Amino acid sequence: MPLHPADPTRLHPIPGQPRVVLLKPLLTSPLIEAGEFTYYDDPDDPTAFETKNVLYHYGPEKLVIGKFCALGEGVRFLMNGANHRMDGPSTFPFPIMGGSWAEHADLITGLPGRGDTVVGNDVWIGYGALVMPGVRIGHGAIVASGSVVVDDVPDYGVVGGNPARLLRRRFGDADVARLLALAWWDWPLEHLTAHIRTVMSGSVDALEAAAPDRPHPGTP
Repeated sequence: MPLHPADPTRLHPIPGQPRVVLLKPLLTSPLIEAGEFTYYDDPDDPTAFETKNVLYHYGPEKLVIGKFCALGEGVRFLMNGANHRMDGPSTFPFPIMGGSWAEHADLITGLPGRGDTVVGNDVWIGYGALVMPGVRIGHGAIVASGSVVVDDVPDYGVVGGNPARLLRRRFGDADVARLLALAWWDWPLEHLTAHIRTVMSGSVDALEAAAPDRPHPGTP
Protein backbone atom coordinates (compact mmCIF):
# COMPACT_ATOMS: atom_id res chain seq x y z
CA MET A 1 0.00 0.00 0.00
CA PRO A 2 1.59 3.33 -1.04
CA LEU A 3 2.35 5.85 1.68
CA HIS A 4 1.20 9.45 1.30
CA PRO A 5 3.13 11.82 3.58
CA ALA A 6 1.56 15.12 4.58
CA ASP A 7 2.40 18.16 2.45
CA PRO A 8 4.94 20.50 4.15
CA THR A 9 4.19 23.31 1.67
CA ARG A 10 0.49 23.57 2.48
CA LEU A 11 -0.17 26.83 4.37
CA HIS A 12 -3.25 25.52 6.20
CA PRO A 13 -2.55 21.85 6.88
CA ILE A 14 -5.85 21.03 8.65
CA PRO A 15 -8.90 21.17 6.34
CA GLY A 16 -11.48 23.63 7.64
CA GLN A 17 -9.13 25.07 10.27
CA PRO A 18 -7.73 28.40 9.01
CA ARG A 19 -6.46 29.10 12.53
CA VAL A 20 -3.53 26.73 11.97
CA VAL A 21 -0.67 27.64 9.62
CA LEU A 22 2.61 26.01 8.73
CA LEU A 23 5.29 28.64 9.24
CA LYS A 24 7.77 27.61 6.56
CA PRO A 25 5.50 28.46 3.58
CA LEU A 26 4.27 31.59 5.39
CA LEU A 27 7.50 33.34 6.33
CA THR A 28 8.99 36.09 4.17
CA SER A 29 11.61 37.71 6.43
CA PRO A 30 15.20 36.57 5.83
CA LEU A 31 15.70 36.90 9.59
CA ILE A 32 13.12 34.24 10.49
CA GLU A 33 13.47 30.55 9.64
CA ALA A 34 11.22 27.60 10.41
CA GLY A 35 11.54 23.94 9.52
CA GLU A 36 9.00 21.71 7.82
CA PHE A 37 5.69 21.05 9.61
CA THR A 38 6.28 23.59 12.37
CA TYR A 39 2.90 25.21 12.97
CA TYR A 40 1.30 28.14 14.76
CA ASP A 41 -2.31 28.09 16.03
CA ASP A 42 -4.27 31.33 16.45
CA PRO A 43 -8.03 31.91 15.98
CA ASP A 44 -7.57 35.57 15.02
CA ASP A 45 -4.89 35.85 12.33
CA PRO A 46 -2.12 33.25 12.36
CA THR A 47 -0.78 34.60 9.07
CA ALA A 48 0.37 37.75 10.93
CA PHE A 49 2.93 35.71 12.88
CA GLU A 50 5.93 37.71 11.65
CA THR A 51 4.58 41.00 12.99
CA LYS A 52 2.34 39.95 15.89
CA ASN A 53 4.47 37.23 17.42
CA VAL A 54 8.05 38.27 16.60
CA LEU A 55 8.50 41.61 18.34
CA TYR A 56 11.13 44.37 18.04
CA HIS A 57 12.86 42.46 15.27
CA TYR A 58 15.11 45.12 13.81
CA GLY A 59 17.99 42.72 13.13
CA PRO A 60 20.56 41.45 12.57
CA GLU A 61 19.79 38.63 15.00
CA LYS A 62 17.73 35.75 13.65
CA LEU A 63 14.88 33.67 14.96
CA VAL A 64 15.49 30.05 13.93
CA ILE A 65 12.84 27.41 14.64
CA GLY A 66 13.33 23.74 13.84
CA LYS A 67 11.04 21.12 12.31
CA PHE A 68 7.88 19.63 13.81
CA CYS A 69 7.39 22.34 16.44
CA ALA A 70 3.97 23.21 17.87
CA LEU A 71 3.45 26.87 18.84
CA GLY A 72 0.32 27.68 20.81
CA GLU A 73 -1.80 30.81 20.47
CA GLY A 74 -0.07 33.97 21.62
CA VAL A 75 3.47 32.59 21.73
CA ARG A 76 5.79 35.56 21.32
CA PHE A 77 9.48 35.98 20.66
CA LEU A 78 11.02 39.18 21.99
CA MET A 79 14.05 40.10 19.91
CA ASN A 80 17.13 42.19 20.69
CA GLY A 81 15.61 45.35 19.21
CA ALA A 82 13.75 45.76 22.50
CA ASN A 83 17.01 46.43 24.34
CA HIS A 84 17.64 49.74 26.15
CA ARG A 85 20.76 51.22 27.70
CA MET A 86 21.05 50.40 31.39
CA ASP A 87 24.44 51.89 32.22
CA GLY A 88 23.32 55.50 32.77
CA PRO A 89 20.81 57.29 35.02
CA SER A 90 17.96 56.79 32.49
CA THR A 91 16.91 53.91 30.24
CA PHE A 92 14.74 56.16 28.03
CA PRO A 93 15.73 56.07 24.29
CA PHE A 94 15.72 59.85 23.69
CA PRO A 95 17.21 59.78 20.13
CA ILE A 96 14.23 57.91 18.64
CA MET A 97 12.00 60.92 19.45
CA GLY A 98 13.68 63.02 16.75
CA GLY A 99 14.55 66.68 16.73
CA SER A 100 18.00 67.54 17.99
CA TRP A 101 17.81 64.44 20.20
CA ALA A 102 18.43 62.37 17.06
CA GLU A 103 22.00 63.66 17.02
CA HIS A 104 22.71 61.24 19.86
CA ALA A 105 21.73 58.12 17.90
CA ASP A 106 25.07 56.54 18.75
CA LEU A 107 23.79 56.12 22.29
CA ILE A 108 21.23 53.54 21.18
CA THR A 109 23.10 51.71 18.43
CA GLY A 110 25.31 48.72 18.96
CA LEU A 111 23.77 47.78 22.28
CA PRO A 112 24.90 44.38 23.54
CA GLY A 113 22.68 41.49 22.45
CA ARG A 114 22.45 37.79 23.17
CA GLY A 115 22.61 36.64 19.55
CA ASP A 116 20.13 34.54 17.61
CA THR A 117 17.08 32.97 19.24
CA VAL A 118 17.08 29.27 18.38
CA VAL A 119 14.34 26.69 18.89
CA GLY A 120 15.24 23.05 18.23
CA ASN A 121 13.19 20.36 16.55
CA ASP A 122 10.07 18.75 18.05
CA VAL A 123 9.51 21.57 20.56
CA TRP A 124 6.09 22.33 22.07
CA ILE A 125 5.61 25.91 23.28
CA GLY A 126 2.32 26.43 25.12
CA TYR A 127 -0.29 29.18 25.02
CA GLY A 128 0.95 32.68 25.73
CA ALA A 129 4.58 31.82 26.40
CA LEU A 130 7.17 34.57 25.97
CA VAL A 131 10.69 33.74 24.77
CA MET A 132 13.31 36.36 25.53
CA PRO A 133 16.16 37.38 23.16
CA GLY A 134 19.02 34.99 22.52
CA VAL A 135 17.45 31.99 24.23
CA ARG A 136 18.22 28.46 22.98
CA ILE A 137 15.43 25.91 23.42
CA GLY A 138 16.67 22.36 22.96
CA HIS A 139 15.25 19.54 20.85
CA GLY A 140 12.19 17.81 22.27
CA ALA A 141 11.62 20.47 24.93
CA ILE A 142 8.26 21.58 26.33
CA VAL A 143 7.52 25.14 27.46
CA ALA A 144 4.45 25.42 29.68
CA SER A 145 1.68 27.92 28.91
CA GLY A 146 2.33 31.43 30.18
CA SER A 147 6.02 30.84 30.78
CA VAL A 148 8.64 33.56 30.40
CA VAL A 149 11.76 31.85 29.04
CA VAL A 150 14.82 33.87 30.03
CA ASP A 151 17.47 31.12 29.99
CA ASP A 152 18.39 28.24 27.70
CA VAL A 153 16.27 25.09 27.90
CA PRO A 154 18.05 21.70 27.71
CA ASP A 155 17.14 19.02 25.19
CA TYR A 156 13.96 17.23 26.27
CA GLY A 157 13.55 19.56 29.25
CA VAL A 158 10.15 20.68 30.55
CA VAL A 159 10.11 24.27 31.82
CA GLY A 160 7.43 26.49 33.31
CA GLY A 161 6.86 29.67 35.30
CA ASN A 162 8.02 33.27 35.32
CA PRO A 163 10.94 33.11 35.00
CA ALA A 164 10.72 29.63 33.53
CA ARG A 165 12.55 26.96 35.51
CA LEU A 166 13.39 23.37 34.67
CA LEU A 167 10.61 21.19 36.07
CA ARG A 168 11.86 17.83 34.85
CA ARG A 169 13.55 16.01 31.99
CA ARG A 170 11.41 13.89 29.69
CA PHE A 171 14.13 11.24 29.45
CA GLY A 172 17.35 10.35 31.22
CA ASP A 173 20.72 11.45 29.86
CA ALA A 174 21.43 8.16 28.09
CA ASP A 175 18.09 8.15 26.28
CA VAL A 176 18.41 11.83 25.39
CA ALA A 177 21.74 11.05 23.73
CA ARG A 178 20.10 8.19 21.80
CA LEU A 179 17.21 10.39 20.71
CA LEU A 180 19.52 13.13 19.50
CA ALA A 181 21.54 10.57 17.54
CA LEU A 182 18.36 9.15 15.98
CA ALA A 183 17.10 12.65 15.00
CA TRP A 184 13.81 11.27 13.71
CA TRP A 185 12.89 14.74 12.42
CA ASP A 186 15.50 14.27 9.68
CA TRP A 187 14.18 10.90 8.50
CA PRO A 188 12.89 10.77 4.91
CA LEU A 189 9.18 11.60 4.94
CA GLU A 190 8.16 8.23 3.47
CA HIS A 191 10.08 6.38 6.19
CA LEU A 192 8.73 8.67 8.90
CA THR A 193 5.20 8.11 7.60
CA ALA A 194 5.63 4.36 7.92
CA HIS A 195 6.64 4.72 11.58
CA ILE A 196 4.36 7.49 12.88
CA ARG A 197 2.95 5.29 15.65
CA THR A 198 6.44 4.48 16.91
CA VAL A 199 7.51 8.13 16.85
CA MET A 200 4.40 9.21 18.75
CA SER A 201 3.94 6.40 21.27
CA GLY A 202 6.82 3.93 21.07
CA SER A 203 9.82 3.47 23.33
CA VAL A 204 13.31 4.73 22.57
CA ASP A 205 14.26 1.12 21.83
CA ALA A 206 11.41 0.85 19.31
CA LEU A 207 12.41 4.13 17.70
CA GLU A 208 15.97 2.91 17.38
CA ALA A 209 14.75 -0.30 15.77
CA ALA A 210 12.65 1.69 13.30
CA ALA A 211 15.44 4.03 12.25
CA PRO A 212 16.37 3.99 8.55
CA ASP A 213 19.49 2.04 7.67
CA ARG A 214 22.66 4.05 7.99
CA PRO A 215 26.00 3.29 6.37
CA HIS A 216 28.73 1.89 8.58
CA PRO A 217 31.86 4.00 9.11
CA GLY A 218 34.03 3.83 6.04
CA THR A 219 31.15 2.88 3.75
CA PRO A 220 30.95 5.21 0.73
